[in-house]
Amino acid sequence: MLHKNRLFTPGPTPLLPAAQTAMAAFTAHHRTADFKALFQRVLADMKEFIGTKNDVLVLACSGTGVMEAAVSNLTSPHDKVLVLTAGKFGERWSGLCKAFGCQVEELKVPYGETFSLDEIRARLSSNPRAVFVQATESSTGVRHDIEAIAKVVRQHGDETLLVVDAITGLGTTHLDVDGWGIDFIIGGSQKALMMPPGLAYCAVSERAWKSMDKTISPRYYFDLRKERKSAAKGETAYTPATSLFAALGAALEFIRGMGAGNLAQGREALVNNAELCAEMTRAGAKALGLKLYASAPAGALTAICAPEALDSGKIVKEFRESFDAVVANGQGEMKGKIFRIAHIGYYDYLDTIGILGALEHVLARVTDKSIEYGSAVRAAQQVYARTMTEKRQLVNA
Repeated sequence: MLHKNRLFTPGPTPLLPAAQTAMAAFTAHHRTADFKALFQRVLADMKEFIGTKNDVLVLACSGTGVMEAAVSNLTSPHDKVLVLTAGKFGERWSGLCKAFGCQVEELKVPYGETFSLDEIRARLSSNPRAVFVQATESSTGVRHDIEAIAKVVRQHGDETLLVVDAITGLGTTHLDVDGWGIDFIIGGSQKALMMPPGLAYCAVSERAWKSMDKTISPRYYFDLRKERKSAAKGETAYTPATSLFAALGAALEFIRGMGAGNLAQGREALVNNAELCAEMTRAGAKALGLKLYASAPAGALTAICAPEALDSGKIVKEFRESFDAVVANGQGEMKGKIFRIAHIGYYDYLDTIGILGALEHVLARVTDKSIEYGSAVRAAQQVYARTMTEKRQLVNA
């Protein structure tokens, strides 16, 4: 049977056709009026996509590059920092902070879990320069309560900055950046924006900008003050990834279309789409007798435990060999124990139904368990039907 390659990974994610076309067609030099107009429009639209009035920067790098920029711009060697870690990407924050000489205090919880607000409050007594956390820990599929964490940090005072890796969170989770007092939030092009890897972006509060004048960690390409100064003139400090900016402009137009011409409403619709696909996937997995891994499941992806005594790598392999569908294995200590199905960006109802139908066949082939074909699909359809009915009732109320 014909196979179409399909990505169901937490990044890179499926590409938006309009973004691919825009990227392929764009040839303008980066120091021309044409690129300047695109650049300024994209920066303005990115504020709406993130939902902030703060300055937004877009850099040619992966999300980890802007994570490093957050550390190098906001801290000095020997500064105390608090890292909230519950998976591989929380551990990345720790590694970055240690690389720049920070005194790292970790609030660590087991993979699949999230944090106690009382424990966070207690750790803030050491007056850390910054708190680093993920909105979504994509290695485990956990959603952290950023609103509640931000409230605790802001109650502690204005001296401690809150830095949020929302690389898989933006576009899949409702976030009120300014209202909650997030000082530095990070996203990546290859996630909900439906583009190839290569761009990462951040929104930076005035409190964070002021702190940069006091920090002395080394920085050059990632000196965000240079980028801010250049952006004010409609330029980038260094050569930008011009074709990716064209793709970004197209992606933002697509999201605006989801909101009937309103980009903020389009962002909400994109998040709601991810949340619905995630709910459908969770229902389908449960209908097959599978256990969900995350204690607080995210909209970005669903982490599912492999059946007992089965290496999840076999499930990942069977998806690829039978359907050319790419799902993600577990990471770190969870490799071989869980598999992850993403819902970030360019996914819809048919993608979700399709991957659940494939999951039924995959389990039938790699386990000796009796699989009721259609059970996962039926459960997902019921979630969809209920959600659409509730939506129509709200519209007609």
